[in-house]
Amino acid sequence: MNAERARRSVFGVPVEEETVPYPSLIPVAKRPQKVAIDLVDALREIKTSANEKKRNFTETVEAHVMLGVDPRRGDQMVRGAITLPHGTGKTVRVAVFAEGPAAEEARAAGADVVGGGKLSFDKCIATPMFMPRLSKVARILGPRGLMPNPKLGSVTNDVFGAVKAAKSGRVDFKIDKTAIVHVGLGKINFSEESLRENIGAFVNALLLAKPVGLKKTSKYVGYVKKFTLSSTVSSFLFHLYLMYHWFHFLGMSQ
Repeated sequence: MNAERARRSVFGVPVEEETVPYPSLIPVAKRPQKVAIDLVDALREIKTSANEKKRNFTETVEAHVMLGVDPRRGDQMVRGAITLPHGTGKTVRVAVFAEGPAAEEARAAGADVVGGGKLSFDKCIATPMFMPRLSKVARILGPRGLMPNPKLGSVTNDVFGAVKAAKSGRVDFKIDKTAIVHVGLGKINFSEESLRENIGAFVNALLLAKPVGLKKTSKYVGYVKKFTLSSTVSSFLFHLYLMYHWFHFLGMSQ
């Protein structure tokens, strides 16, 4: 009883309110510890979850990476490209804006659209001489992520090689307004080992795309804040933590 009065005194409970039940302390539930599993096992779980529901399309294994950069700053822009060792599993439609011999090379390489006009494609390649003419459609291509960019190899005189690379699984990546990179890294019908190698190639390219002026305590710590894997419509997520084993796997130093 004395302890009860002492507690009421500490909380300043008036005498006339002493009949009000005293609030009891609610124990805070402990957070479950993170359980580390092998990447191949995580991919197997994602595939199993996706295959449990029959869909009329093959889902993609996606990576969503939150980076420790400020997308509003030009010196912290992150973008790059990587040709996945096992491709994306997607049929890529390539458009080439070129004329003359370059246009013939594009057709020989398997370009789906050559010249101009149609905008039904996934990748866009242009020769340097054609770029000034694309300024008229930049407002259309830009928001769709289709504007050719010299830094990504999509503005080139080697249109044959560029088309072949795009068709063979070249993936472009770029941070959005929330500093997150979204990219597809293969289909769920890929083997776990093929997906693992695709993920490794992407992570390698992402780390190499780190802005030079990004000041952190070490080379990569703080750059990648969260790395999430999932399938297209699955709620089954895996968060990968880029610690020592990841850098060891990539053959890179932290």
